[in-house]
Amino acid sequence: MIYFLEDDNNIRNFVTYALNNTGLEAQGFDHPDKFWEAMKVRHPDLLLLDIMLPGEDGISILKKLRNNNSTKDLPIIMLTAKGTEYDKVIGLDNGADDYVSKPFGTMELISRIKALLRRTGKSDDPAEYKKDNLYLCPSKHIVKVDDKDITLTLKEFELLCILFKNEGVVLTRDEILTKIWGYEFDGENRTVDVHIRTLRSKLGSAGKIIKTVRGLGYKIGGSND
Repeated sequence: MIYFLEDDNNIRNFVTYALNNTGLEAQGFDHPDKFWEAMKVRHPDLLLLDIMLPGEDGISILKKLRNNNSTKDLPIIMLTAKGTEYDKVIGLDNGADDYVSKPFGTMELISRIKALLRRTGKSDDPAEYKKDNLYLCPSKHIVKVDDKDITLTLKEFELLCILFKNEGVVLTRDEILTKIWGYEFDGENRTVDVHIRTLRSKLGSAGKIIKTVRGLGYKIGGSND
């Protein structure tokens, strides 16, 4: 379970939705009081903590968590609109494990969450994926086909990771856009189709594992339509 303490409804709802949609159970809170009440019932595996909050700021909450034996090792990522080095140093010096400035990319945030969960031993994601002649290691950013390194752009790499993470499940274009680019499909945008085409091309013989499901989207498995 991931807790997200953020008073901006749009950001909180979107991030919580994205996390739940990628298999990471998440619950959002718009006020510190609600967060502290939830902490009495259950401790999360990770906390996303905004700095600017009503009633009690994130740094104060961070200090309380680090000074409590039951939460001193809780993985915490700070989120804030402030991007100055001073704010980052204050957060990290008080025990934050990572720091992300707004606006942030959804996939970057999810990647940082997963990386922190892996470092703290709380992730059950596979360290690598293998299918036919394709090898993928998300943590090391390695893609190989027939044991030869394949160079992908960041978005192409994230697209391949998302497809493998949801192997066997059809991902619609709007789901892929939301997960990777952070916005919804408008019915005309060809971003996903273009990236799928270039990804298949770069993967060569392994590109056939990305299947087109007509009228729906894409998934790992089978041959192209």
